[in-house]
Amino acid sequence: MSSSSNNYQNIQPSIGKIEQLKTKEAALSRLLTAVRLEKLEALRSRPLTIGIIGFGRFGQFIAKTFAEHGTVVATSRSDYTDLARGMGVEYIPLSNPDEFFSRDLDVVVLATSIVSFEGTVRNLLPALARSIEDNETRRGPLIVDVLSVKDYPRQILLDLLPKECDILCTHPMFGPDSGKNGWHGLNFVYERTRIDAVVLDQAMESKKHVLHSSIDKDGDAESFVEEGSGKIHSVHEHSEAHIEGMDRIERFLSIWEEEGCRMVSLSCRDHDIYAANSQFITHLMGRILGAQGLEPTPIDTKGFDSVLRVIDSTSADSFDLFYGLYKYNQNSLDTITKLRDSMDDVVKQLSMMELDDKNKVDWVEATKELNATITQAIIKEEEEKKECEGVLP
Repeated sequence: MSSSSNNYQNIQPSIGKIEQLKTKEAALSRLLTAVRLEKLEALRSRPLTIGIIGFGRFGQFIAKTFAEHGTVVATSRSDYTDLARGMGVEYIPLSNPDEFFSRDLDVVVLATSIVSFEGTVRNLLPALARSIEDNETRRGPLIVDVLSVKDYPRQILLDLLPKECDILCTHPMFGPDSGKNGWHGLNFVYERTRIDAVVLDQAMESKKHVLHSSIDKDGDAESFVEEGSGKIHSVHEHSEAHIEGMDRIERFLSIWEEEGCRMVSLSCRDHDIYAANSQFITHLMGRILGAQGLEPTPIDTKGFDSVLRVIDSTSADSFDLFYGLYKYNQNSLDTITKLRDSMDDVVKQLSMMELDDKNKVDWVEATKELNATITQAIIKEEEEKKECEGVLP
């Protein structure tokens, strides 16, 4: 058999394999579409009632989208009644928290600033407790934070909220400006913090998501690990409370998924470490460069245009946000220290290079002077020799 025949036989299985894989790919695509439609139908069959505390710019931004997926009730210090009505959102003044909690809320999103977060939570506790007491199930709403730092609000919510409230810590890493054309592809970070009075061990939960192996032969999908004690709980060990709580969390997360967000399951601790080296350093550099009063010039490079965009994007946020990123993320001070050290190192390198250049210049000048001296000495010697030769008979 010729070599060309062998090559043909080798190619044939490959062609068949590709065709088989493409057929499987098409089948999986159809299955994924069917699952997404079924999921969307399930969400619409039991829409959430979502309360938003803090109806400022960001609160309004998320309320507009939430209203497309369920019922939204908002509250804030200022009067936004007309604005909310235009969005299809019910508005209740913050001065009447009992009325707000009487709306049978499934989820309460705390869309306040970092600096006012703890005070807001403390002020709402009495009304929240009364609403739980009046509830036949004696269960509270799922409480969600959306702050740019995570360890701080996580601890506040765990310390202050009644155990009847489940907790979900989140950080939509976008806002009214970056998300104005939709949320598709934008990062949404979240940590399932407490369900049915049990604080989940985030190291274990993160490991599950990273390995994509929460379901295995040992039934890990049916269990979760308690933070601190390391105790392994079954989702069925007490009642259906855990399943209902998880279902409520997944329904809320599914809103962000359906809007196209890139879902990132991450512990609050790890979030703050990463954020200090990305979000905070960006705001820090933007503020520092902005303080220099940099402005466009007729000869700007693309690099300088990028610098100006960083200044504009970070300065658009309030200084309270920047302060919150600094004060309530324990990793931010380390970032500042490293930035100072790095700047000192760069300046030191410049100084050393400048000194090296100066030494080179001094050496060149000294060589020139030495050569000039030698040349003069030779000329003088030649002249003296000629004079001597003229004197001799």
